[in-house]
Amino acid sequence: MQKSLDKSQKSEARSQKPDFKKFFLYIVCYLSSVLCLLSSASAQPPSPYAVEKLSRQKAPDFTLKDINGNPVSLSSFKGKVVLLNFWATWCPPCRAEIPSMNKLQQILKNKGLVILAVSTDRAVMGVKDFLKKNPVTFTVVVDYNLSVSRSLYKVFMMPTTFLIDKKGVIVEKYFGEQDWTDPEIIKEIEALL
Repeated sequence: MQKSLDKSQKSEARSQKPDFKKFFLYIVCYLSSVLCLLSSASAQPPSPYAVEKLSRQKAPDFTLKDINGNPVSLSSFKGKVVLLNFWATWCPPCRAEIPSMNKLQQILKNKGLVILAVSTDRAVMGVKDFLKKNPVTFTVVVDYNLSVSRSLYKVFMMPTTFLIDKKGVIVEKYFGEQDWTDPEIIKEIEALL
């Protein structure tokens, strides 16, 4: 009898083990993000707690250039719901969520959703090359000196995404890779449209 209890307990313990592969991937992504942020000549990387101060606050406005050199301002999307995504081409979870972000754009574009992706890569050419191989259906701008991602939005890991309502207020933050076609996420966004 004791052996059967031990076997069932072991089986139950195995089924409750955390997903170490996913955990490891998040740790690698976090450390890569920190190393990238540390390599910048500007101020110290933000604390993970600093981003919490942005909740329910007006999203800081900024202007960055898209991959073709055209200026794009967050304020130009006034009156629209914006999904503001901070990412990098070197970040595996960032790359992994691009297909579902493309699908989300297709699903909700006609309802007024705008996806604005801010690349934290150091060079526009790297981003252009990546997007040639991995086309997107949304606007991509480049924050090569991290002035927006680090200073304004306190991004400490990649990807980090902010959901901004029509009034320009940050209503939700998402850390790490997301499945943007998840019905719960779509429902959350649709409620703001």
